[in-house]
Amino acid sequence: MEAQKKRWKVKDLPLAESATLREALNIHPLICALLWDRGIRTYDEAKSYFRPGVPDLHDPFLMKDMQAAVNRILAAIDAREKILIYGDYDVDGTTSVAIVFDFLLQIYDPEMLEYYIPNRYREGYGLSSQGIDFAVLHGHSLMILLDCGIKSVDLIAKARSLGIDTIICDHHYPGDSLPDAVAILNPKQKECNYPYADLCGCGVGFKLIQAIAIYQKLPQEIYLPYLELVATAIAADIVPITGENRTLAFLGIKQVNTAPSIGIKALIELSRPEKQIQISNLAFMIGPRINAAGRMDDAKKAVSLFIEKDLEKARAIAGILQIDNTSRKEADASITIEALDMIKHDPTYLSKKSTVVFSSTWHKGVIGIVASRLIDKFYRPTVVLTQSGALLAGSARSIPGFNIHNCLERCSDLLVSFGGHYFAAGMTLKPENLDAFCNRFESIAQEELTSDMLIPELTIDVELELGDISNAYFNIINQMEPFGPENPKPVFCIRNLTNLGCKIVKDDHVRFELGKAGFRINGIGFNMAELFKTLNEPKQLDIICTLDENNYRGNTSIQLRVIDFDIAGKRRDQLMLVPEHI
Repeated sequence: MEAQKKRWKVKDLPLAESATLREALNIHPLICALLWDRGIRTYDEAKSYFRPGVPDLHDPFLMKDMQAAVNRILAAIDAREKILIYGDYDVDGTTSVAIVFDFLLQIYDPEMLEYYIPNRYREGYGLSSQGIDFAVLHGHSLMILLDCGIKSVDLIAKARSLGIDTIICDHHYPGDSLPDAVAILNPKQKECNYPYADLCGCGVGFKLIQAIAIYQKLPQEIYLPYLELVATAIAADIVPITGENRTLAFLGIKQVNTAPSIGIKALIELSRPEKQIQISNLAFMIGPRINAAGRMDDAKKAVSLFIEKDLEKARAIAGILQIDNTSRKEADASITIEALDMIKHDPTYLSKKSTVVFSSTWHKGVIGIVASRLIDKFYRPTVVLTQSGALLAGSARSIPGFNIHNCLERCSDLLVSFGGHYFAAGMTLKPENLDAFCNRFESIAQEELTSDMLIPELTIDVELELGDISNAYFNIINQMEPFGPENPKPVFCIRNLTNLGCKIVKDDHVRFELGKAGFRINGIGFNMAELFKTLNEPKQLDIICTLDENNYRGNTSIQLRVIDFDIAGKRRDQLMLVPEHI
């Protein structure tokens, strides 16, 4: 793959403004400036940031319709109604179904509970007619919809006409009209005064079981263990790691590392991480194996893993997910090669600000991943489409400055259905509308994107000297975990480092030895082997990096994870460096 240019942007950190925080915390001024930049102004805010706990979770009854949802579920239990737990086929949906189903198993007759995950290929995303037919056939009078349902106005009307009540637990943006459900739990809906709007679908499901437990005066121990699955969904769904999400993720990761469930334990054994689990492990090791079930076969396997209580049975299910994930990687790799070849032979591509590719033979389960790979390569809003029955199904991914969901709204007259977020969305359309959709999509990209916006920007938090990097400094940076959107791992620039030598390790990576003013440090650059000839001689480097821990033969030391570099002030093109953990 050809290299991709990047723009470097150094933040103007509030060093002066954060002086009061430094007085309160008595830590390095650069860290105080980092905290201030993330909205932390006081000692108490810093305490909640570094040590979030259960008391920091919001009252679930602040969410609109929560009391109505709890009342309806408890009424169903009292009347011995059959309840169907219905959720999407991705990580967020399957973890949502697992926590609500498994929680209800603790307080209700298992014979009166079932769960349902739609088939990606036969039913598509969200609530389906087949799912409603299943509920009717099996006598369910209440459906709890998780990570879906907010736009299913017609289907929920159908369910109601058939005597089935629905409770919606969703986090996607609502449409112009809301479904006629018994209760809608979605902090993004109008007139919902819940203090935090960016929960994932599993987070909304967790607030529901938390509310039931509180209302029933059940102990916290009955619902807090499910935080490991909430943290997994937060990592996989790429929601902001701020506010309540940060608390949920922090507590969930702690649960994973101290007392993981049988299902998570089985997945960890397959992943074999070298140290304690962090949110990146959930995103890049655990999440893809869960997602692979729905991408390649049947997502019900993921739910069955999370509710399994026997370790050997869980290991068997995890092994099947591992096979699915291997098949997913093979399909992803081959389709990416085909898509790149299409783009290479498109004479108009260089003048475009978007990417839309289509093949009727591509595997629907991996087109979202392929879209992300194409953005890594070309950095443009991207749609990858394949045939799905009589329609075309597509996955869209975007870049900062281009809201893909809003773009699809402007194309809605050409689409059969669509939904999603700022950076990721899905859609279906009729084959005869493909050319018109491609033209409309490109026209919107031309209108909204400048040339600079099509160059990836690396944001640097602060410039460091090697002498600033101490164990104490590194330990505090580590305590800023979990990292993710809106709480990214701090990125540093260190200038005028001497390259004391580098070598290729593990085929694709480059290990550095760097020095300045009597200080030396090692660094690792992932997927940088193609730059070895450029680097393999002493020279002065400006580097962009994060701080990392190197464990080698029982010895632990701080190292730099090199993201990008300059040589003698002369910018060069370079691949976007994303480690392949999966």
